[in-house]
Amino acid sequence: MRIVGGEFKGRRIAAPSGMDTRPTTDRVRESLFNILSHREGFSFEGARVLDLFAGSGALGLEALSRGAEFCLFVDTDAAARGAIRDNIEALSLFGNTRIHRRPADALGTKPANVGPQFTLAFLDPPYRKGLVAPTLQTLSDGGWLAPQSLLVIEHAKGEEIDLSPAFAEEDQRTFGDTVVRFVTGPLA
Repeated sequence: MRIVGGEFKGRRIAAPSGMDTRPTTDRVRESLFNILSHREGFSFEGARVLDLFAGSGALGLEALSRGAEFCLFVDTDAAARGAIRDNIEALSLFGNTRIHRRPADALGTKPANVGPQFTLAFLDPPYRKGLVAPTLQTLSDGGWLAPQSLLVIEHAKGEEIDLSPAFAEEDQRTFGDTVVRFVTGPLA
C-alpha cells in the first residue's frame, strides 16, 4: 500500500499481517480523498482527524499527508497498532498523532488530553458486524466531534446502516463491493 496524495505521496505504508484487517484499497482511498478534496467548504488544512477501526492507519495517514493537523488512531488489534506505529515512525509523524487501544464503538467521554473536538472521522469497521450505529452514538454522546463534522463511513454493499438522528447523510458512492457514505453531524 502507498499514500496516494499530498506530502507523502508514493510512500509505502505497512499493513498488519493476517486476515483480521481489511485495508481500504488504494483505488477506493484515492477516490474518496478526491471527493473530499473537491468538497465545497472542506479543507484538510488544520483538520483534527479520528481514524476509527484504523487497521494500517491508511485513512488517517492520507489525511495527514494532505495537511490535517492531528490524527487519533483507534484500534483494539495489537498487530494493527504495531503497523500504525511503524507507519508513524516511517513518516516522522509522532508530534501530531496518537494511538488509542479502545473499542471504537465504546469510546466513552472524550478525554481532555486528546485536545479539541475532531472535525473529520473515518469509520471503516469490520463489515456486517453492526458497529456503525453504536460508534456514531458513542461519538455523539462522548463529545468527540465538533458540530457539523464530516464522517466518512465505509461498509459492504447491501449492508444496512442505521444513522442516528444526530447525523445526516450527504452523499454515497459505490466502489465494487464497497460503499462509502459521507455524513455530517452531530447536528444542532
